[in-house]
Amino acid sequence: MRISLDWLKTLIPTDKPAAEIGALLTGSGLEVESTEELESIPGGLRGVVLGTVLTCERHPDADKLSLTTVDVGDGTPRQIVCGAPNVAAGQRVVVALEGATLHPASGEPFKIKKSKIRGAASEGMICAEDEIGLGQSHAGIMVLDTELPNGTPAADYFGLSSDTVYEIGLTPNRADAASHYGVARELRALLRQPCHLPDVSGFAAPESAANNIKVTIEDAEAAPRYAGLLLENVQVGPSPEWLQRRLRSIGLSPINNVVDVTNFVLHELGQPLHAFDADQITGGQIRVKRAKASEKFVTLDGIERSLKAEDLVIADANGAPMALAGVFGGKTSGVSEGTTRVFLESAYFGPAAVRRTSQTHQLKTDASFRFERGTDPNMVPVALKRAALLLQEVAGATIAAPVVDEYPAPVPPATVRLRLPRVERLVGQYIAPERIRQILTDLDIEIAEENPDASDQDTWTLTVPPHKVDVTREADVIEEILRIYGYNNVALRSNNSASFLAKFPNPDPEVTRVKIASLLSGQGFSEILTNSLTNSLYFEKEREANDSLVRILNYNSVDLNVLRPTLLHSGLEIIRHNINRRQRDLKLYEFGKVYTQNENGKYQEKNKLVLYLTGNAAGETWQHKSEKATFHDLAGAVQQVLAALGFGGAASQPVQHEYLAGGLTLLVHNQPLAQLGAVSASVLKRLDVTQPVWYAELDWDALSKKYKPTLVARELSKFPEVRRDLSIVVDTSVTFDQLQQIARRTEKRLLQSINVFDVYAGENLGAGKKSYSVSFTLQDFSQTLSEQAIDQVMQKLIQQFEKQAGALIRK
Repeated sequence: MRISLDWLKTLIPTDKPAAEIGALLTGSGLEVESTEELESIPGGLRGVVLGTVLTCERHPDADKLSLTTVDVGDGTPRQIVCGAPNVAAGQRVVVALEGATLHPASGEPFKIKKSKIRGAASEGMICAEDEIGLGQSHAGIMVLDTELPNGTPAADYFGLSSDTVYEIGLTPNRADAASHYGVARELRALLRQPCHLPDVSGFAAPESAANNIKVTIEDAEAAPRYAGLLLENVQVGPSPEWLQRRLRSIGLSPINNVVDVTNFVLHELGQPLHAFDADQITGGQIRVKRAKASEKFVTLDGIERSLKAEDLVIADANGAPMALAGVFGGKTSGVSEGTTRVFLESAYFGPAAVRRTSQTHQLKTDASFRFERGTDPNMVPVALKRAALLLQEVAGATIAAPVVDEYPAPVPPATVRLRLPRVERLVGQYIAPERIRQILTDLDIEIAEENPDASDQDTWTLTVPPHKVDVTREADVIEEILRIYGYNNVALRSNNSASFLAKFPNPDPEVTRVKIASLLSGQGFSEILTNSLTNSLYFEKEREANDSLVRILNYNSVDLNVLRPTLLHSGLEIIRHNINRRQRDLKLYEFGKVYTQNENGKYQEKNKLVLYLTGNAAGETWQHKSEKATFHDLAGAVQQVLAALGFGGAASQPVQHEYLAGGLTLLVHNQPLAQLGAVSASVLKRLDVTQPVWYAELDWDALSKKYKPTLVARELSKFPEVRRDLSIVVDTSVTFDQLQQIARRTEKRLLQSINVFDVYAGENLGAGKKSYSVSFTLQDFSQTLSEQAIDQVMQKLIQQFEKQAGALIRK
């Protein structure tokens, strides 16, 4: 949202610097994201002053040039060569001094420099109006009639204005500040000085009119208030310069005087308006009603839309829609160049109704933005009168009928109970009741009653005005008090603590487990919980596993006669059960314990995290065909778990696991933390699982023990990253992980990431060879990398790949 400081000062006069006002607004929750300086003349005529021509003689070497001396008020007359035919001694003129940059009416800006023209020194420029952007004439220099002293800035003489425009990041709960007056109200409380609405005391309407437009509200819940005013003798045309300048300052393009006035009032007061061509209102009646299902309506953008039964529309006497209420106008009922009678709408529409229509038809407008968040029902007549007076001024309109204002059930102010001790508790600091009372008054929040119950001291009953749509609870009121009191005025305690800055030498294992469970669930995995007892027949072929089984002496079932030494088989039972019921695409995980006994007969109990993938990784859609789950899908999930626990970049080696047919073991500091791969066909057959299964087993005890939560923050680099690619031919036995480790050891400072984006093996490379296409991302956080520095890093990497991996770099 753009707010013009110059416009703001018409509602709350202040001489505070723009930077100070911006800081105050940011501190109160209206964050100023950026500021922009606007000037009515580009450059603001800086370095351009008034002067007097002291002497004027013909240039000795040019018939059409004059050699002048000019007094510019600093005691040192300037010699200036001038080509204007009308220059003469004694004239008051506009002088651009050396160093000034001029922005002419046409052409590129140029800087005034000391120069020689036909052999004569020239120390400035006597200006014509087009040369300083004040007009189009180049017939001669500007000759002024003024008593102002020489050296007076030309900007002061011409009355040029400048403006500061704030870009405010308006949060959804601050609909009350979505206008210049809303921001002025905020400054009233921050600066403790009055603000005022535009003067509408000059508004006068006839007591009655036979041809007035009748208004009927058929859905009072969606349209609690609807007001309108009939204007005649309207002359549609361009807006005056002041109005166009106001709109341009906030990024709007002027359209015509009628539309511009509605936009102006919207951004001034926060109340959306709409102008109808009154001659297009069939039957002289407006009906605020719900649309008919599938009813066709052409909006201002020329698109025919099919309306929904829940859409709120502004319709004529026949029920034909003329506008989507609070969202967008219709093509036929809008103001055109031939319009002379205008019916001006100012209404309060329910946020839910407008939001639903806006979302349904994908229409986002300045009006819907405000209605969706909640406007002020009490601003409806004020905005209507303000617009009418402006249209009288800029379009010659006359007020032809009294205001029509349908408001069957006025919106009451909210009532909130405020306990003063609660203020101190939530703020963390005592604020005197007198200061709280002052802040509430400045925010238009009235204290209706103090201590209404004798048994409940220090309690106030407050009435909150309707424009404070987000203030409905005691906590909301306290937030309002704190915003104005100032977050920076809340003193820090001597024993402040913040959990997110603390170190956790012994993190809660359950919290860590929930964190990883949430991560996996977010990736589409489902958690399972299986029985710790299993069947010893699953392990009869593995002699080592059979010897380490923890057997149950008095088991009730032969199928549950040992404690499980691995989670794999119980998980495969779950998979088999689902496959047999045509649920073939599964992503499962489980936290559980496994049990073994060692050579000495001592029992061991370990915690594991296991993952299963089988079937399709993604279901079939109209955009994508289904894709089978792969090893890389499983590896990606495992690496995300490791990264979440602070173990990113784990090394890898081929897996050695009795139940897996190939895969990887991931290591951190040479300690195996995870094993993953395809479940062997023999195990699947033993469990009657009829489709491939990918399986990962993580050592949860080791991960939990090594996990140390840390908070790492680093400023985003101001310097760009650089990518370079290499095609590296190596023996088939060389893994990408080996190449990655070589790269990490070779360049530790500038190498930020390394990624393989293609792998190729074919006859062109020869037997036993493969090619990795690898990208390297380099970045220096202190400076922009030069080509020389980049080349040095890449040459080092190439040398080490060739030396340590026997690589050939393909050119």
